[in-house]
Amino acid sequence: MAIQMAVGREDFEEIIKSGRYYVDKTELLYDLVEKAGDKVTLITRPRRFGKTLNMSMMESFFDVNRDSRTLFEGLHITQHEEFCQEWMNQYPVLSVSFKGIEDLNYEDAYNTLKVKLSEICKKHEYLAESPVVNEADRQVFQRLMFEQASLAEVKNSLKTLMRMMAAVYEKPVILLIDEYDVPLAKASENNTAENGYYVKMLNVVRGIFEAALKTNEYLNFAVVTGCLRITKESIFTGTNNFSSYSVMHKRFSCYFGFTQEEVNQLLSATGLLKKKETVKNWYDGYVFGNTPVYCPWDVINYVADILEDPEAEPENYWLHTSGNNIIREFVGHFKVKGKFETLMNGGTITETISDQLTYEQLYQSEQNLWSVLVMTGYLTKARPQETGTTVALKIPNAEIAGIFQEAVVSLFKDTLDISRQETLMDALWAGDEETASNIMSDLLWKTISYMDYHENYYHAFMAGIFVGTGYETHSNQESGLGRPDLELLDEENRRAMVIEVKRSGSKEDMERDCKRALEQIQDREYVKGIDPGYETVLCYGISFFRKTALVKRAVFVD
Repeated sequence: MAIQMAVGREDFEEIIKSGRYYVDKTELLYDLVEKAGDKVTLITRPRRFGKTLNMSMMESFFDVNRDSRTLFEGLHITQHEEFCQEWMNQYPVLSVSFKGIEDLNYEDAYNTLKVKLSEICKKHEYLAESPVVNEADRQVFQRLMFEQASLAEVKNSLKTLMRMMAAVYEKPVILLIDEYDVPLAKASENNTAENGYYVKMLNVVRGIFEAALKTNEYLNFAVVTGCLRITKESIFTGTNNFSSYSVMHKRFSCYFGFTQEEVNQLLSATGLLKKKETVKNWYDGYVFGNTPVYCPWDVINYVADILEDPEAEPENYWLHTSGNNIIREFVGHFKVKGKFETLMNGGTITETISDQLTYEQLYQSEQNLWSVLVMTGYLTKARPQETGTTVALKIPNAEIAGIFQEAVVSLFKDTLDISRQETLMDALWAGDEETASNIMSDLLWKTISYMDYHENYYHAFMAGIFVGTGYETHSNQESGLGRPDLELLDEENRRAMVIEVKRSGSKEDMERDCKRALEQIQDREYVKGIDPGYETVLCYGISFFRKTALVKRAVFVD
């Protein structure tokens, strides 16, 4: 039977029962309970690194309402026989996800939260029918289920459910909270002084956590996951025996993401070992603690695509899972152009990283923003064995480098000075080489360069300049059709422009390279590709050396 990948599936039981490929992370259960033994454990990782699947696996293993022996048969955790006898399906489990509480205002977000609490109550409706639960709790339960609970009852909702579960099962409850910071992240994005969205949502979330985690006699232990650690003082106030593990910590570092060994086993099982270097270049490079890992979401998607189409090319799967505006926000808030250029050209920078943040303070310092980029997976440690909080950072792989490039190109287009753009176009149509050269050099100086000034970078830069000018623009750099780099068609005035771009090795070579570009236009007869209805065709050779442009117009083309 052909191997099937679990693309988009985050339910452990569903993956195992359907026979889909599962990368065994069950040793996490033993490490979590026997080795760490924390009362409350917060694990933060970037999105798409298996947090939800691991939480689903925990629920399947611990939940007293299930019989999971066949699900875990042959998996790593079964090597710990005494542990499995003591813990497998022995405790009540309350599993909560804050995923999806991403509304644009507080009122809608609060209503979404109440709906989620209602769904949890429906899942555990048997609690309201048990004669051993407190009558007052039963009435609160009904109000939660019918979305009629007061704010105070919402804040105490998880503790109320845990008290009812403990009464029914006569055992303390294991609490699993997934994506705990989603409501606060969205509240931060849409917060204004007028609506106070963040403060209101923080009040609710803090209340839920304080009631559920602080001196709760019905709590066995809790595991909480998210993208960022929100400072203990902000949300986990007074929580005893609380431990937080971010991407900077060694503990649990191999359980979120695929290790090299796991990727090798996957590629071997699917007969795709020949794709090893491609997978590594595109989706490896992250370092959690001192463990190098791949992004599992990307690896699973790419392998699934290859199994479907052996000619499939690697894609930027991560890009489409959510917005990537944080990079643009970063560049817009601080003077970090030089550091970004270093990173985007494969270099490293050294920064001090903190995993204790609050969402309302993310943009208050440059250090906070570097920290956020590390915690959310856009940057990673350049040297896995490096310890401490001041570390060398790099872009992890080709996929994330592509996200940075898209963000920079988009920012350039959106912030391009329209008046300068118009002046440049006037200069080009007028054949004013000097003015065009000066304006292009000014624009180059202000933008972020990447690909170490490769010719493709300059081609993308040129294409960005002409966006929104009102001219039909053709770009043929990637097509290999024997056409010029750029064509601009001004249909209204029946004039056209042909541009060939060259990258120079030195400033002294720029004049020569402009000449080479113009000769290429003539030798390959690019002008003949322009519709003869255009009465004027201007031909330009443009050479670039780092942040300097030189524009030359052909005078020898008929």
